[in-house]
Amino acid sequence: MGAGQPARGHVGVLPESVAGALAYCTFIPAIIFLLLEPYRRNRFLRFHSLQCVGLFLVVIVAVAVLRIASIGLAMVPSFGPLLVLLAAMLVGLGLFVIWLVLVVKALQGERFKLPLVGGYAERRAAD
Repeated sequence: MGAGQPARGHVGVLPESVAGALAYCTFIPAIIFLLLEPYRRNRFLRFHSLQCVGLFLVVIVAVAVLRIASIGLAMVPSFGPLLVLLAAMLVGLGLFVIWLVLVVKALQGERFKLPLVGGYAERRAAD
């Protein structure tokens, strides 16, 4: 299935679009879909599962960067902790919006590529 074609079939007992959206419900379903037949043979589902795992890794890095930045900013009296809180809220909101867009696009049967991990997921899904 090409990038422009919507998902229309079934994989296992689930429609492709529902399975693609389920892949974004934490990284656990994504890992399960990558390991179990018949899910791992489906390119659409493999793309969304790989992109979910990649997004999870990006989240881990973002949290680590926020933690390191918070140590330095916490030393700034009264304004530092506020900046840490603001940054954490903005990053959290941004990640929530990205997650929501990915779930909606998967439910619509589309492949929505993220800038960093989407290309990798697309290449690996084609293997």
